[in-house]
Amino acid sequence: MTLEAARRIADEVLFPAAIATDSADLVPASNLDVLADAGLYGLAGPLDAGGMGVALPVEWETIEILAGGCLTTAFVWSQHHGLVAALSAEDAPASLRDAWLGPLCRGQRRAGVSFAGLIPGPPQLRARAVPGGWVLDGTAPWVTGWGRIDVVYAAARTDGDPETGGTIVRAIVDARAGESLAVEALRLVAVNASGTVTLTFHDHFVPAERVSGTEPYARWRARDPMALRLNGSFALGIAGRCLRLLGSTGLDDGLADVRAELDAADADTLPAARARASGFALRAATALVVTNGARAVLRDAHAQRLAREALFLLVFGSRASIRSALLGRIGAGTGADAGGSS
Repeated sequence: MTLEAARRIADEVLFPAAIATDSADLVPASNLDVLADAGLYGLAGPLDAGGMGVALPVEWETIEILAGGCLTTAFVWSQHHGLVAALSAEDAPASLRDAWLGPLCRGQRRAGVSFAGLIPGPPQLRARAVPGGWVLDGTAPWVTGWGRIDVVYAAARTDGDPETGGTIVRAIVDARAGESLAVEALRLVAVNASGTVTLTFHDHFVPAERVSGTEPYARWRARDPMALRLNGSFALGIAGRCLRLLGSTGLDDGLADVRAELDAADADTLPAARARASGFALRAATALVVTNGARAVLRDAHAQRLAREALFLLVFGSRASIRSALLGRIGAGTGADAGGSS
């Protein structure tokens, strides 16, 4: 039922409005409401909290389907699941789980994420302990959904030993500007209606009861590679929509191959699989533009929108290893070829 609902919404609601959404100042609330009404805000949540309790492959496929309907909408909605997953974990504080998880799964409360504290090197968003909680200082350069979310699930980092990277502090921050939280809107070449902003924190206090947990940065780094699979579903969704608009092409089998490679990838091979998926999406979008001819560059054409979104996905949710794999494909003359792994 989950996938059937996602397909219906993608084809009957999101895709027909995708050009209008792409041109809007902010993704329509109605797009997100229809996902909440279908229970999809609880996709990653447990059944006992009103979630869907789906397995990871179903989560990946749902994201792919919705991205093929409207990447802007899927992009905003997908950020929500970071907090849902965190509060679904066995070690999540019971008080936060009881207060937040049910409303989050129902879409009554909606979340974005900030992972600035997870970026390698000196932390862009820093945390320091104070009586009663933590204080955040610094910048969260990419936060999506501003104007459509209630809270930001923020990862900050302590100024610890450079060798270990300090400690990650994960907190639920109200999505509300104020004296200690400044907001700067970003203009993007694609998904511009996603409400993506830069947040600047200055002595921003977060009470201890809003902190979902802490962990050594080194522990997070060890498991980070496998978290990269989910973002590959966006590229699959764009590629799949392009192929549907093209009709029968020689690229059809390539999409299945790219998906299978992503699904089978481990920590060592996932960067190459992600690079191949992003490259394939760009190739499919390019084929759609060329096939459509001059009308493809009109603002009301899906081809130009999908091409810009494929360009965006070359760098979204990336890592140095993925960029290296992409550049390796280009340097080897394979470009966005659907051939074997780099």
